[in-house]
Amino acid sequence: MARQQVTQKKAADNKDVKENTYTAALSYVWILCLVPLFGKRDSKFTQFHAKQGLILFAIEIVGGLFFWVPILGPLLFLTLMVISLIGVLKALNGKWWKIPYIYKWSQKIKL
Repeated sequence: MARQQVTQKKAADNKDVKENTYTAALSYVWILCLVPLFGKRDSKFTQFHAKQGLILFAIEIVGGLFFWVPILGPLLFLTLMVISLIGVLKALNGKWWKIPYIYKWSQKIKL
């Protein structure tokens, strides 16, 4: 009985991932993280990525104050863009990628 429930849960998770990969990928595109965050509340996969995208967006907003600083600013900007690109690719491939540090902060978001 328990094995059947686990199998059904995995099937539901796989269906959720397949149906919401494009929406989850939006989570890493700057302010568009709000679309999946509020538009797909019933999808665990989308919410997982949207919450990380929201934290990344907040870091980008605060980081915008430092982007003009020589060497440090462009390095920070490039790092955030690479993380966003990796996030988009992972979401499109149906992966549950936990971004170091950002994932822990995203778990504190309760919507």
